[in-house]
Amino acid sequence: CTVLVDGTATRSCLMFAVQAQGSEVTTVEALGRADALHPLQEAFRERHALQCGFCTPGFLMSAYELLRDGVEPDEERNSQELSGVLCRCTGYRGIVEAVRDVAARDEPLPEPANLGLPIVVVSPGVAPPTVPAQREDAAAGATDPKRVNLAVPEGEPNAVVDVSTEVGHPVEATWELLSDFPRMSRCLPGVELSEVLGDDTYGGRAELRMGPLRFTFAGAARVIERDDDGRELRAIGAGQDVSGGGVRADLRFSAEPLDDGRTVVRARARLYLSGRAAQFGRSLVGDVSRQLFEEFGRCVDRTLTTGEVAEPTGLRGGSLALRALQGRVRAVREAVTNRLKGRS
Repeated sequence: CTVLVDGTATRSCLMFAVQAQGSEVTTVEALGRADALHPLQEAFRERHALQCGFCTPGFLMSAYELLRDGVEPDEERNSQELSGVLCRCTGYRGIVEAVRDVAARDEPLPEPANLGLPIVVVSPGVAPPTVPAQREDAAAGATDPKRVNLAVPEGEPNAVVDVSTEVGHPVEATWELLSDFPRMSRCLPGVELSEVLGDDTYGGRAELRMGPLRFTFAGAARVIERDDDGRELRAIGAGQDVSGGGVRADLRFSAEPLDDGRTVVRARARLYLSGRAAQFGRSLVGDVSRQLFEEFGRCVDRTLTTGEVAEPTGLRGGSLALRALQGRVRAVREAVTNRLKGRS
């Protein structure tokens, strides 16, 4: 519940609304926009310094005041300064590291970039006000495939996936499918390319449901490498959800021949999540992504078998998460069983 009242970090739950009369109140929404995060928000994302929706805003605003006042990149002192934000839903390590990273920057801390949006009270029967142009621009950036960042992602990904699937077809036919990116992408669950943008770039969207949450990432993908001799294709994909969540992916697909005439289809991905999408644990993101790419391999096999582009089996995040949990339970059970057998 921490906000800035006239620049000072204040717990809003301990302050009457009437006390804010004539004051400037800055909330976490003022730090940055969905399409242009504040450096502090970027650092929290990169360090995965995320907690629930209540505590993360408090840490961000407290950290902003701390950094604005010129704190040194001293982890012990930063830990003490941030100790007033009480939360036990995760460890503080990533938060302290994020604050340290921003404190170590050479350039001064930018002011909040999203200030000045009016608070409008709408009465019943009165038409709602028009959306400020700043928000219109952000919404457009979330859905316009020409405006997404298709540069190669840097830094530590949220998940790394490497899945191999054996298909019962020769490597030549398999590579012919994989090298045709629009055709091959039809086998990626939830992915739909709808526009050819030129320069081997395609606009479209990707959809995934995680239990009650539904993500629809509008964006684009670009093929940056296609090696016919080595039978490997590399593409960069990026998308933005209207809620501010984002995903970027460094994708590699390859076909490797087997001695019996079959082929191994290998899919590798480095996934970078931001916003709401990044609040899922790394293990869950990895498990769900792994099952998606396993279905991709099966769909490639069906497409080569029928000669027509097959549709991937419909997968939903809820069932994926359940299967991932069941797989982990089985793994723990097997580990315990093997340990007991070893003792006996």
